Amino acid sequence: MTPLVDVIFLLLLFFMLSSTFTRFSEIELSSGGTGNPSTADRPLFVQLAPDRITLNGTSVTIDGLAEAMGGREEGATRPLLVALRGEVTAQRLTDLLVALRRIPGVQATVLGAT
Repeated sequence: MTPLVDVIFLLLLFFMLSSTFTRFSEIELSSGGTGNPSTADRPLFVQLAPDRITLNGTSVTIDGLAEAMGGREEGATRPLLVALRGEVTAQRLTDLLVALRRIPGVQATVLGAT
């Protein structure tokens, strides 16, 4: 009986030390589909590189992205295309998508690496 208790304590110690207690954030991704885009709303274009972010060709920071996009009336959606440039890490893309989630009415589509 004593060796069984020792094994249980060793397993408990192993699982406690090997588990992670980090809280992961969730990002909602939507697939492209049919819709009724308004012809008046041209999509914004964001290029995400390892060292910079450009919005329609103008360099911005993640914190200044909402200001650079400008105001929008309540309830209107704004399409946004995100292109990855170079060796962008998953963490950098996640940081951008979390910042875009805070901006009301933004509908982001990730295009991929170019």
